[in-house]
Amino acid sequence: MKGRGRAAQPAAGQLALPLGLAPAPAPRGPTEFRVGGRTVHVSACFDTFWQFAAARQRIFHCRAAGTPPPWTADPVLARYKFTNVYRAADRTSQHLISAVIYAGSQDPDEVVFRVLLFKLFNRIETWELLAGQLGETPSWAGYSFAAYSRILEGAIRRGEPVYSAAYIMPTPPFGARRKHDNHLRLIEYAMAGGLPARIAAGGHLRSVYEQLLALPSIGPFLACQYAVDLAYSPVTRADESQFIVAGPGALDGIAKCFTDTGGLTAADIIAWMQDTSHDHFARLGLDFADLWGRWPTLIDWQNVFCEVGKYTRVSHPHIPGTAGRTRIKQQFRQAPGAISYRFPPKWGLPAERTAGPAEAGNP
Repeated sequence: MKGRGRAAQPAAGQLALPLGLAPAPAPRGPTEFRVGGRTVHVSACFDTFWQFAAARQRIFHCRAAGTPPPWTADPVLARYKFTNVYRAADRTSQHLISAVIYAGSQDPDEVVFRVLLFKLFNRIETWELLAGQLGETPSWAGYSFAAYSRILEGAIRRGEPVYSAAYIMPTPPFGARRKHDNHLRLIEYAMAGGLPARIAAGGHLRSVYEQLLALPSIGPFLACQYAVDLAYSPVTRADESQFIVAGPGALDGIAKCFTDTGGLTAADIIAWMQDTSHDHFARLGLDFADLWGRWPTLIDWQNVFCEVGKYTRVSHPHIPGTAGRTRIKQQFRQAPGAISYRFPPKWGLPAERTAGPAEAGNP
């Protein structure tokens, strides 16, 4: 989420979303739950998970509706940057959906090439640099290693970053001197090996994940993230609700919310949170405004665990996680201009919230 870098004070009639941060502690809810035949034990952060999700999603809807800030009375949400509940609503995913997946040929080779190229660098400015200097949307049909390498090398020499800091990106073992050249070689390797056809043939997110995991240097977390990115496209029938791999941030959030997971895996916990989410919002009297009829999926609840891991560094500093971090570094900075959210057509959202060939300028 983006914001102002300081705690915003609500004006009369503005949105107020307290999350139990007042001096008097909020009443404590249940400390254990039955999950199948097991018992899990939860900390005070568990109810904060649901409070955070409802509050953060309400802020999203305020921004989508063009409501001027402040959007919250919560000092932590007002001051610091947090991603959206829905992964697809974040800035980079929005660019991927509207300007990469649905901006060009929908041939599986071309879509998979564009997704890999965008996500391996995961930086909007890098995509725009390539498109601008090439004079067209990057395509597999027009791909040239020399041209792409030269553009990226020029940016590096000018002191411009070409990679996002969101993920740790290992260097693929293709022997090039420069990291970006090795990633271009990785794309060539994937395309020459028939990856698009195998992605198109797989109807389950796990099968897409396994194809990506087989690529050199792509570990479980990145493979899952890229599988979800490809599931936004028309190339595969795979769905976000089918499979999940928890990242380091989510593992930190789970450790803060659960004092004992009863032997359940992180994926089991995320699935249980999805299955019981309606019950917990009702138990806490919270109104969760979903994404125009779409309820959060596994990747979204994984996302919330990651952000709650950050949030509780301030709200519950006495509860340790696995990351060992005690501060939130990124401040809330309001992005200029209105936000026009677009999501995959297969989700069946309202037309004004759906990306597609006409909206993206495709033939």
